[in-house]
Amino acid sequence: MTDDAGCADLRRVRERIRQKEEDYVNYNFSAAQSMLLRTFFDLAQEFESLQDFYRVCVVAPQECMGIESALYLFDAKADSLQLVCSSRGGVPSTPQPAPKQIRPAEEPYEADGEYVVPILRKAVSGPEEKPSGADQPVLGVLAVAASDGLSAPDRFFLRKYSNRIGTHLHNRLLALQNIQHLKFINNLVVDIEHNVIVPNMYFRHLFNELKRSIAALEELQAAMAVLGEVVGAPNATYEAACSMATRLHRQLIRQHQELQEHHATTSLFLESLFRRDHFVQGHLVLRPRYCRLEEEIIAPQLAHFASRFAVRGITIETPADMVGEGILLVVDVGLLSQVYANFFSNALKYVEEIIDHRGRPRKAVAYGREVRHNYFGPGRHGIKFNVFTTGTHLRAEEAEAVFREGYRGEKFRGLPGAGHGLAFVKQVVEIHGGDVGYEATDEGNNFFFILPLPEADSPLTEIVGQPQRS
Repeated sequence: MTDDAGCADLRRVRERIRQKEEDYVNYNFSAAQSMLLRTFFDLAQEFESLQDFYRVCVVAPQECMGIESALYLFDAKADSLQLVCSSRGGVPSTPQPAPKQIRPAEEPYEADGEYVVPILRKAVSGPEEKPSGADQPVLGVLAVAASDGLSAPDRFFLRKYSNRIGTHLHNRLLALQNIQHLKFINNLVVDIEHNVIVPNMYFRHLFNELKRSIAALEELQAAMAVLGEVVGAPNATYEAACSMATRLHRQLIRQHQELQEHHATTSLFLESLFRRDHFVQGHLVLRPRYCRLEEEIIAPQLAHFASRFAVRGITIETPADMVGEGILLVVDVGLLSQVYANFFSNALKYVEEIIDHRGRPRKAVAYGREVRHNYFGPGRHGIKFNVFTTGTHLRAEEAEAVFREGYRGEKFRGLPGAGHGLAFVKQVVEIHGGDVGYEATDEGNNFFFILPLPEADSPLTEIVGQPQRS
């Protein structure tokens, strides 16, 4: 945030404070009314349970102003108001529907000698999460007895008091909903581990069975070859059977390899995304280890996408200076693999054919790396990993927002996607202590991330080179 923006925010808050000061002067609350508000604010924070909060709502007016009241809240399941507490009887032991004359409303009204004031949900605008049922603005009502004894200032005060109840109740319900969500998520993680991740290991057994079947087919081919030598005379049916067996054998080997690669990627992603530590800590938790990035992360992900790139006529340009380089980094293999999976997935969707500097058509994805000396401070070098695609450049405003959660450029809103992938990339790279970025380059777009280079690894001279040409 810039200094100008920060000053503007301070001015906005100061203006609201001045407005509130003027409001309270104009309200001219009595000493008893002011005491009621202060008492309510203090005790609403002191008592933790909802039942005690309900008691505070009705007992505070009784003690400070000598008025009896009952608090009714809207029950979505019953689709009606239910009594939750009264100053005479407290919290009922069993559900009690509101009397027929007590109904939800957005404006105060009289009902059989009671002044009924609505309790409205706190208005929510912007990114704040809304509780379930937020489309229903009326949370409930506060029914105050002996309405004929209430003055106009009392009635005005009770409306303001009910607003305070609504704000606190909204926040409490939201907190309770969040707790319930967390419990659900934690239980869901246990279920995923039990019902998805553990059974997923059974695929290894199935792959071994398939491998044994392939071996049995090889034995059958060998037996058929021996039989052919014994029979001697050529036979069209026999030769067709041999040819079919050979094609089937090659097909099974290819499918077995693809299944194993797909299963390895899926298992890696499941393990890294559904770790219980993520949900216990409330953020991604790394399991770092030394890793050769090209060999263990980039190559498997590229192989996973290779056939899809080929279908779309996309050329994969591999850097010569990374092959066999063996750069060692301390990273979370599962999470960083998903960084490359997101980059390659986006490349698959957004790459465009261009005419290159030699006047030839080019539709390509390329990757590379370059050392950034002292990037993280004196003596603290970084290594920049690039994923390039041919195509038109992003506009300036798109380039600034592309790593923001939910953002999608106008050009790509018709394509599948939720605008989450690059936000996930940013999150993973930053918890590794790195940075992400985008840059327009010759003939296309380069998305990159920069990670710290361990000081104890191979000398920099072994991996320093010119930036990879894309």
